[in-house]
Amino acid sequence: MTQEGKLIIFSAPSGAGKTTIVHHLLEKFPDRLEFSVSATSRPIRGDEAEGVDYYFISLEEFKKKIADGEFIEYEEVYKGHYYGTLQKELWRIWRKGKHVIFDVDVKGGLNLKNQFGPRALAVFVMPPSLKSLEDRLRKRETETPESIARRMARAPREIEEAKNFDIILKNDSLPQAFAEAEKIVGGFLT
Repeated sequence: MTQEGKLIIFSAPSGAGKTTIVHHLLEKFPDRLEFSVSATSRPIRGDEAEGVDYYFISLEEFKKKIADGEFIEYEEVYKGHYYGTLQKELWRIWRKGKHVIFDVDVKGGLNLKNQFGPRALAVFVMPPSLKSLEDRLRKRETETPESIARRMARAPREIEEAKNFDIILKNDSLPQAFAEAEKIVGGFLT
């Protein structure tokens, strides 16, 4: 088996821009980074694709994989909706000689950082304000008022965890956040 690579973890409350930043970094470092596709027990949404956005598995199958020890980390983020990282996903990427980049919730990000220590860089994407988060979630037009309320209820607790990450990346301006993220990731990979 190939040498294990590094892990770059991006976490934030929903709507902070972490997914946009991660996609930018994948375009910037295509030969060095590959996206870790998380597994989830929630239903597929909108134009999401199996094996691209998530591995969509039933709640029963998710719980079986937990029992079988197949996850590096997992969490029940919302009632009945589990998210997690399968061990085989890391090995799939490392076998290609690439480093793994994650777009995960705050608790999952900290779990990964704690497990992999100095081989992992944990970046918290800080939104300009809670109001801007809510505005971004509404603009997505994929969220119900109930799901926006759930996400907004979690956001202050998630922001409180920012201090436990290696780096806090402020996302006031997307071009500026892109440039800063490139510098951070480029430095960590060399």
